[in-house]
Amino acid sequence: MNIIERDIWSCLKNSGKNIIIYGMGNGADKIINELERLNINIYGVMASDDFVRGQSFRGFTVKKLSELEQDDIIILTAFGSQRTDVIENILGLAQKHKVFAPDVPVYGDNIFNKEFYDSNRDKFEKVFDIFADDFSKKVFENEINFKLSGELKYLTDIFTDKDEAFKILNLGRNESYLDLGAYRGDTVEEFLRYTGGHYKNITALEPDRKNYRKLMEYTKSLSDIRLWNMGIWSSDGDMYFDASLGRGSSIHIGGSKKVPVTKIDTLYQVQKVSYIKFDVEGAEKQALLGGINTLRRDKPKLNIALYHRSEDIFELPLLLHEINPDYKIYLRQHPHIPAWDMNLYAV
Repeated sequence: MNIIERDIWSCLKNSGKNIIIYGMGNGADKIINELERLNINIYGVMASDDFVRGQSFRGFTVKKLSELEQDDIIILTAFGSQRTDVIENILGLAQKHKVFAPDVPVYGDNIFNKEFYDSNRDKFEKVFDIFADDFSKKVFENEINFKLSGELKYLTDIFTDKDEAFKILNLGRNESYLDLGAYRGDTVEEFLRYTGGHYKNITALEPDRKNYRKLMEYTKSLSDIRLWNMGIWSSDGDMYFDASLGRGSSIHIGGSKKVPVTKIDTLYQVQKVSYIKFDVEGAEKQALLGGINTLRRDKPKLNIALYHRSEDIFELPLLLHEINPDYKIYLRQHPHIPAWDMNLYAV
């Protein structure tokens, strides 16, 4: 692998330029926390013109770019989007100024810096060797370089659409589909689109009550579908749940509510499954561990979010390969800044 020898944090520390945070919210909090830990000064916080209403964030008055703009600035994007117009706006901004997208984890505390990469170098090298095609290896290499550098060129160079990924999955008309983290039904809709509305059965889990009600409403006209208001884990029981983040609500030790959780192996003790989608907000590793028997017995096609935790990029492929080495494993990055729509596909 051709991996860069620097990371964004050391470059920012030595840049001598005014640093502007673009965005507010959890991502901005994590970026600012890391900058403060490294004693890197922040010049200001900006938002898109339509969102500036005199608000403050982390002690800064949020301003328009025109109010902060200078020749010598670095802009750090601190929010995520897959919208084409937003991505184009960020890339357009990068034509005028130095723009980086620092990688901070959605969940967990591991910042993807040079120290993190070096301490896990052997695992990264093992993962590189198990991918089934050369493009997956390119995606993997670019993802590492993007996460280290924050440079958008590494990310945009590997964007591919979902159609190409679903050609890998090659879903048929008789799939038994398990949707883990079904949200309000968007991935059930995606599944129906790629199967032409034909399937054997669908099982969908969603732990958030509000999202679950929306899921029930969306799927009420579908037959042969089981819905469960519960989460997925490596064991059966109850877990605390944080429902404060909407789509990003997750099983969390500091959550305020308890929700039932189950294992894939419990759901499929007898029945077989042919396709599983995992997007469970940082619980993907636990979900895999709870499905070892099923993954070995049925070898279902897999679609796994690989971006919630910094370590997911090597831990999940290595774990899957250990569970069932017969899988062919692919990596794809769909259009999103930062790399929040990086998925592992296995067949």
